[in-house]
Amino acid sequence: MKLQPEAVNPAKLHELAHGVIQNAKFPMLATVDPSGQPRVRPVSPVRVDDDFTVYIANLKSYQKTHEISVNPKVELAYLDSSHDQVRISGEVRRVSDGALIEEIWKKNPLLTHYLGSPENPEFILYQVIAQSVRFMKEWSLEYFEVPIR
Repeated sequence: MKLQPEAVNPAKLHELAHGVIQNAKFPMLATVDPSGQPRVRPVSPVRVDDDFTVYIANLKSYQKTHEISVNPKVELAYLDSSHDQVRISGEVRRVSDGALIEEIWKKNPLLTHYLGSPENPEFILYQVIAQSVRFMKEWSLEYFEVPIR
């Protein structure tokens, strides 16, 4: 018996994609190391905007910091409990806007718990600027391009 995926309403793609992001919470971040080897690890975003810009707190000493400095092109892959997927391909930029850092810091108490303050010299806030967002409903085997607003 062949599984039939639910139909996807193209007008709902933005909402469906954000639903997966909310439900999955912890995406996998793919980078490439200097030797060309892909590297994937879970990350914990501290904010996701309506336009799929994803903010990730990081430490300077992490391996991904060097990988991103060499090649800022990344992909985030979210998979929720229903096996719906969202893939965000984009480019990473370091956030230097003090007001934005403070706003994100105040909404994420774990940052204070683990890092103390935004002035911690190890702390980096990255934003992944979405260039492409794709959504897949479980079993559909077809990605839908999600409009970026």
